[in-house]
Amino acid sequence: MRRLLFLLALSVSLLAFDLQAQPFPARSVRIVIPYQPGGGTDILVRVLTPEVSRTLGQQLVIENKPGGASQIGTQIVTDAAPDGYTILATDSALLVNPGLFGSKLPYDTLKKLTGITMMASGPVPLLLHPSVPAADLQALVALAKAKPGTLNFGSGGNGSAPHLAGELFRQVAGIDIVHVPYKGTAPALNDLMAGAVQMMFGGISSSRQFVEQGKLRAVAMSANKRSPAMPTVPTFAEAGLPGVNAESYWGLYAPAGTPAEMLKVLNEHFVRALKDPKIIAQLQELGFEIIANSPADHTAQLAKLVAEWTQTIQKAGIKLE
Repeated sequence: MRRLLFLLALSVSLLAFDLQAQPFPARSVRIVIPYQPGGGTDILVRVLTPEVSRTLGQQLVIENKPGGASQIGTQIVTDAAPDGYTILATDSALLVNPGLFGSKLPYDTLKKLTGITMMASGPVPLLLHPSVPAADLQALVALAKAKPGTLNFGSGGNGSAPHLAGELFRQVAGIDIVHVPYKGTAPALNDLMAGAVQMMFGGISSSRQFVEQGKLRAVAMSANKRSPAMPTVPTFAEAGLPGVNAESYWGLYAPAGTPAEMLKVLNEHFVRALKDPKIIAQLQELGFEIIANSPADHTAQLAKLVAEWTQTIQKAGIKLE
C-alpha cells in the first residue's frame, strides 16, 4: 500500500511539473471586452484575433461583459488569476474612470492592472441625426443655446470616451445638452440612427459607413488633426471651438502580478498582428492609428494618461449625473 501511495504521489508530482513546464499558452486565452458587440473596442479586437490565434497557436475567446461604465468587465479581469489566461481589451474609459469615480471605483486601476500593449488611438467625431437642423458645428451650438435642455447626446455609458467628449463639448461651448448613457456604443449608435437621441461622439470604425450613406452627419472631429479616414470632417478647433479634444485609446491589459514572460508572449503576438501591413491598412481604414508599444511602455503610458485625464476632468469641473 505504501508503495502504491508513493507511486501515486510521484505521478501527481510529475503531472504538475509537466503542466508547469508547458509553454505559455497551453490553452485558450479569454479576452474580456467591457462593452456589447459592435463598438470600437469589439471591432478592433475582432480584426486582430484571427491572426493572433494563428501565431499564438491557441484560440482567443472574446467575452463581451457590458455595464457599469465598463467597470463590470474590467473588474472580472482585476479579480482574475494573474496567469495570462484572462486579459482585458478596453478603451479610454479605463483612463478616465479614476478621475470620474474616484474612491467609488471598485478597483485601483494602476495597482490592479498591468499593460500588455496600447493597440491604437483614434479621433472621435461628433455625429448628428439628419433631423437636427444644423449643417455645421456653429449652427449646432446656436441651436443648443436657443433651446437649452432639449437636445440630448448618447454614449456608451457613464465614464466612456464618448461621454467625456460630450461633457467637454458641453463645458467648452457653454450649452445645456442632456446625457443619455447606454450599455455600449453599439446600442447608443442604434438609437442615434433611429432618432431617439440627437447626437453622440462615436468611433469612426462603427459610424463612417452611416455618414457616407447620409444616415448620420459628422460635424466635427475631437482630435488635434483631421483623420485620413474622414478627411472632410474638420477638427473642433477648425470649426471654431478649440478645447474639445477627447481622442480615444484602445489597450490590452492583464491582472497585476502576471509573470513578465507571459506578458512578453502576449505582447509579441499582438504587436506582430498590429504591424502586419494588411491589418494596418484595414485598421487605418476604420480610423485607428496603430501604437503597439511594449508592456513597460504601456504601463507607464497608462499611469501618465490616467493622471492627465484626472487633471482635465477636475479642471473642467466634469461631474456625472
